[in-house]
Amino acid sequence: MENLLFAIFLTIAIATVLNIILKRFGVSHIVGYILTGTIISYIFGFNGLNIYSLELIGEFGIVFLMFTIGLELSFSKIKKMKEILLTNGLLQVCLSVVVIFLLSFYLFKLDFNTSLIISLAFSLSSTAIVLTYLKKSKDIITPYGQKSMGILIFQDLAVIPILLLITFLSDHQLSIGEVLVQTLVFAALVVAFMFTIGEKIVNALLKFSAKTEIEELFLGSVFSIVIGASLLAHTVGFTYSLGAFIAGMIIADTKYNVKVESDITSYKDLLLGIFFFGVGTKIDVIYFLENIHIIVFIFILAMLFKSIVIYAIIRRNSDKNTSAKTALALAQIGEFSFAVFALAGSYKLITHEMASFLILVSVISMILTPIILTNIYKLSSYFEKEFYESDVITPIERKNHIIVAGFSTLGRRVATDLKARKADFIIISDNLKHVLLARKSGYMAYFGHLNKLPVLESLAVDEAKAIIITVSSEHNKRLISEAILEFSPDANIIIKVDNAEEKKSMKDIPELELVDASYEISNLLVNHALKCD
Repeated sequence: MENLLFAIFLTIAIATVLNIILKRFGVSHIVGYILTGTIISYIFGFNGLNIYSLELIGEFGIVFLMFTIGLELSFSKIKKMKEILLTNGLLQVCLSVVVIFLLSFYLFKLDFNTSLIISLAFSLSSTAIVLTYLKKSKDIITPYGQKSMGILIFQDLAVIPILLLITFLSDHQLSIGEVLVQTLVFAALVVAFMFTIGEKIVNALLKFSAKTEIEELFLGSVFSIVIGASLLAHTVGFTYSLGAFIAGMIIADTKYNVKVESDITSYKDLLLGIFFFGVGTKIDVIYFLENIHIIVFIFILAMLFKSIVIYAIIRRNSDKNTSAKTALALAQIGEFSFAVFALAGSYKLITHEMASFLILVSVISMILTPIILTNIYKLSSYFEKEFYESDVITPIERKNHIIVAGFSTLGRRVATDLKARKADFIIISDNLKHVLLARKSGYMAYFGHLNKLPVLESLAVDEAKAIIITVSSEHNKRLISEAILEFSPDANIIIKVDNAEEKKSMKDIPELELVDASYEISNLLVNHALKCD
C-alpha cells in the first residue's frame, strides 16, 4: 500500500512540476504526462504496480473522448460529413497503407507480413491528441478541423477490420470471408440494438436520473451508459471507443447532450492524462539512444509520406492552407498502433525487438505532435495564408485603435455602436463562424486567440486605445487579460462582469476597468421608469 501511495505521489508531483515548466515555454501538457511516465518507469520503477491495469484505465480516456465526439455528431451532421468521413477517410487509410507498404517491402526489404502490419499501424493517426487539441483550441469548427475529425473517426472505425486482418494472418485455417461476414453481422446487431432498445434505455436512465435533481445520480447514469456501450462493443469483437461513440450519437439527439458533455469533461481529461502517462512508460531510453539515428529517420520518413498522401487527398477540393493544416495535424502515428503492434507481437507475426522499435517511433511522433499543432497556423502559412488567421498576418499598421474580443451578441452590439461613432476598431474571435459573419458585415475581423503572443503582436495591442473583452467565460476573461497585461502593462482593458461574485474575483487584477452589467441595466431601467413621471 505504501509503495502504491509513494508511486502515486511521485507521479502527481513530477507531472505537476513538469507541466508548470513546459507551460512557460508553450509546450502541451500531453508531453508532460508522457515524460512523467518515462521518468517514473525508468528511474524509479513501479514497485509491483500492474501496468496493464494502468493502460486499461488510460484507454477509457480515449473512450470518453470518442463519447464526447459522438455527442456532437447527430445523424443529420453525419449526413453532411459523409464526403469527409467516408471518401477522405477511406482514401487516406488505403493510400497510406499502399505507400508505406511499398516503402517497407521494397526499400527496407522487410517480409510481407511485417510490411503489411507496419503500413496498417502507420496509417492511423492520434485521435486522443489531435481531437483534444481541436476541441480545446476550437479549431474543430474550422475547415481543417472538420476534415481532420472526419478522417480520425473513419480511422477509429478502420481499427476493427485491421485487428481482424491481423488475427486472420496468424491463423491460416480461418477463412477471410467468414471473418468478414461475422464482423458485418455483429456490427449490424450492435448498431440495431443501440439505436432501438439501447436508445430507449438511455433516454429512460437520463430522464429519471435528471428528475431526481441529484448530480451524482445523473453522472452515474452517464458513466453506466458509456461503459455499458463500450463493453457491449468490445464483447462482440469491436473497440471500446466504437461503443462509446455510438452512445454519444444517441444522446446527441436528446435534450441532455450539453449537460452530459459538461459533466464528464474533467473525468475525460483525467483519464486521457493517465493514457499519455501509459504511453510514456513504453519509452526505453537506453534503446532509444542506441538507435536514435534509425528511429528518427523512420519517424521522419513515415510522417513525410503520410502527410504527402493526406495533402493530396484534401487538395482535391480544398485550398492549399486547409490541405497543409490537415496533413500536418494527421501526420503522426496514433495510439491504436500500440494495439496493432501488441497483437502482431503476441501472434509472432513480428519480433519483440521490431515491436519495441515501432512503438518507440510511434511514441516519438506523438510527443512532437502537440508542438506541431500549437504552431500549425505558422507552418501552414508557408503554403498559403488565410485572411482571418491573426497568428500569421503581418502586424497591422494601426495606432489608437480599439480591439473587440468576441463577436457574440454583446460583441456585435459593441461593433455596431463603434461603427456608428466612426471609431477605428478591429474584431478578434476564436469562433470562425463569428469571424466570417463579422467579415460579411463589413468589419475587419480575425480568427485567433487573444491570449497568444503572435496575436497580440499582429494586432498591435500595445498601440491600441482600448481592448473591450466581450467573451462570457470568466476563465477566458482572466486568461486574455493576464496575457494582454504581460505583453503591454499599460493596456486599457474594459471587461463586462455579470454579477458581484465575478466582479469580486476579478478584483485581484487592479488594471482592469470592470463594467458591472447588473448595475448598468438596473440604472437604465430606473432611468426609463422615471421618464414616465
